[in-house]
Amino acid sequence: LYPIIYLNAVAALANLDPALDEAARNLGAGGWRRLRTVTLPLIAPGLFAGGTIVFIWSFTELGTPLMFDYQVVTPVQIFNGIKEMEASKQPYALTAVMLFAAIAFYVLGKLVFGGKAYAMYSKASIQSTTLRLRGVAAWGASFAFALVIFLAVLPHIGVILTSLTRVGDWYHTVLPHSYTLQHYESALGHDLAMGSIRNSLFYSTIAVCVDLVVGLMIGYVVVRTKLWGRSLLDAMSMLPLAVPGLVMAFGFVAMSLRWPFGDGDPLEGVVNVLGADPNPALLLIIAYAVRRLPYVVRATVAGLEQTSGELEEAARNLGATPIRAVRTIIVPLIMANLIAGALLAFSFAMLEVSDSLILAQRRDDYPITKAIY
Repeated sequence: LYPIIYLNAVAALANLDPALDEAARNLGAGGWRRLRTVTLPLIAPGLFAGGTIVFIWSFTELGTPLMFDYQVVTPVQIFNGIKEMEASKQPYALTAVMLFAAIAFYVLGKLVFGGKAYAMYSKASIQSTTLRLRGVAAWGASFAFALVIFLAVLPHIGVILTSLTRVGDWYHTVLPHSYTLQHYESALGHDLAMGSIRNSLFYSTIAVCVDLVVGLMIGYVVVRTKLWGRSLLDAMSMLPLAVPGLVMAFGFVAMSLRWPFGDGDPLEGVVNVLGADPNPALLLIIAYAVRRLPYVVRATVAGLEQTSGELEEAARNLGATPIRAVRTIIVPLIMANLIAGALLAFSFAMLEVSDSLILAQRRDDYPITKAIY
């Protein structure tokens, strides 16, 4: 999950004006002191945004412990209790525990990082100079990056090599004895392949567009306004990360069976999962958008906290409407944050498993993850 923090940190550093670091250098501050007193306070919103997502995602991860058959974690216990939802309330209690833990971690982070507000009056106008490492520092940095990259790509290398290996032809050797493209021919030639890829691209693209609009509005309300309840709105926007996709999907299924979407009800057929003529596209888009909204919200909030509200106020004083001020001032300033959040939302929407397995019951509606399953 380190790419989540990486993307948020890169977006925050891209907005950082190098003149601030140079001013501290000219005043005699050393490298570590500049990092501690200038760089880290300014990029703290981005680091907090990424750290919050990583913690909650790790706390609610279901696929990894299931693959390793590790049962003593909360998400697996909820998954095992789904079959007894009508007879046992334990899954509901465990889900509530996850929700409260996620909110508590977020509130704690806000208390730690929210004591002081650091904002720049403009985005970086000049490109920061590249620091060339030499000697031991260069070798140490290279080794650290190489180790992280190796550990990150090792599982992917294994999957790729296995997909190119004949069945039973890779045993007790570092590399396979022979290679074949037969598995790719079978996969791409399957009748579900192209349709599922097209469905996933459609569902994910619409979901990301919804997330960008809603996330920008939520971030603006949280950072730029003094409305009562904005902190509650901020916390509520993080809840989808703490709700397992399995529970959310079952909730959508239950909703589709009851008023006003049930048989004979006013909205019959608008959303249908288990009926004779399923129509889950709307539910899949909503599920993808809701589950990935926190990525865009956190990225937007981090970007807005880095930029001064006086720029927007100046535009308003010159006659710009609120929408024009957002379009011409705010969006360009936080574009890097929006792109980072959108990339995360799109990537994880394409890889969504729980909602896809439960909501897509007809072959024509399968996303790529359901087709792989």
